[in-house]
Amino acid sequence: MAGRGTDIKLGEGVVHLDRKLIESNLRLDDRINGQTLRELLLEKPCGLCVLGSERHESRRIDRQLRGRCARQGDPGVSRFYVSLEDDLMRLFGSDRIAGIMSRLGMEEGEPLEHRWLNRSIETAQRRVEQQNFAIRKRTLEYDDVMNKQREIIYTFRGSIVASENVREALYDVLSDVIVAKAEECLTEERPQGLTEFVDWVRVTFPVPLRAAELQNQATQPEAAAEAVFERVKQAYELKVSLEDPKMVQFMERHILLQSIDAQWQDYLRAMDALRQGVGLRAYGQQDPLVEYRREAYGMFEDLMRSIKQDIAVAAFRSTTSVRSFESFLAALPKQLVHPEVSLLGAGAAARERPRPAETVTASAGGGADALLEGALEAVAPARREGPKVGRNDPCPCGSGKKYKKCCGA
Repeated sequence: MAGRGTDIKLGEGVVHLDRKLIESNLRLDDRINGQTLRELLLEKPCGLCVLGSERHESRRIDRQLRGRCARQGDPGVSRFYVSLEDDLMRLFGSDRIAGIMSRLGMEEGEPLEHRWLNRSIETAQRRVEQQNFAIRKRTLEYDDVMNKQREIIYTFRGSIVASENVREALYDVLSDVIVAKAEECLTEERPQGLTEFVDWVRVTFPVPLRAAELQNQATQPEAAAEAVFERVKQAYELKVSLEDPKMVQFMERHILLQSIDAQWQDYLRAMDALRQGVGLRAYGQQDPLVEYRREAYGMFEDLMRSIKQDIAVAAFRSTTSVRSFESFLAALPKQLVHPEVSLLGAGAAARERPRPAETVTASAGGGADALLEGALEAVAPARREGPKVGRNDPCPCGSGKKYKKCCGA
């Protein structure tokens, strides 16, 4: 009934008053032929009558319903009926009113009309509206956290879409990633930080870097990051020179947008899960909104760090054609010296690095063939000799226990 945007058109004969009289500026107390307009309507009622079977918990809805009876200047009347068993009255003060009615000796179903009753209903509606307003305000405070983060992501993404020189944005991301990693590793508190930084550079970028080359910048993160960025930039320029010139810009924009979109979708799911469960923090005497803001800030920092890391990794692992990628791998300087032989089979860094045909040079002791054969044996996958045993299966050793409680513990 309270649909907005639609007026109820009254047909012929519903209103006996002249249309010009209705559209005039006369008031109910103005006289027409010796009678006021109010007296004319009371003598012969007409127009639309709106009957409400209950009062809504919002006064705004009641006023919309009441306003339906007199649209476009047509006369009308509205009347609302309320039961003490309605939700609004049951939650707010129906017991007190019921006690008054019982003391006055009123019977079941007998109507009660009093201004105090109207005031009681309006008070109940006001309380419900205040409660709903507090809920909406709280929801808005939660949404503000996501809106600020959404503006940052969309601004970053929009700048990439509108940019004509995507490579500069890609270089900025690579520089930020290298600087962040250098500041994390190259500190006085981490004596092995230089080795960790060099290993990370080897895994992330196709750059043949040794720790001795950065020995002078072991405690200077900015200088070390600048030196590594120049090497990475040269390697990327070499890669781009072997790609299809018409497709390079499309490839670079795809790398950036793909990383942003994929990470942002996962982040939205994680934020939904956080929003649903953060309310339980109230049991620990913590404000859920404060906890939501704190964790959302940390998650967003991890998101930006993860996006840039994905872009840095994908920059050298994406190509416009397979032939261009093979040409790039063949053009890279590949030389293995004796101190770095153990890297072939030691750790995930060597296993994750692309392994093109390598030119191996042994500086001391043994030939290159024996060196390469030992390295390949070190990274050979382990093979199971017997059948696979489930976690809940009896242990093959014959102890009678489950495998997960015995040899598989």
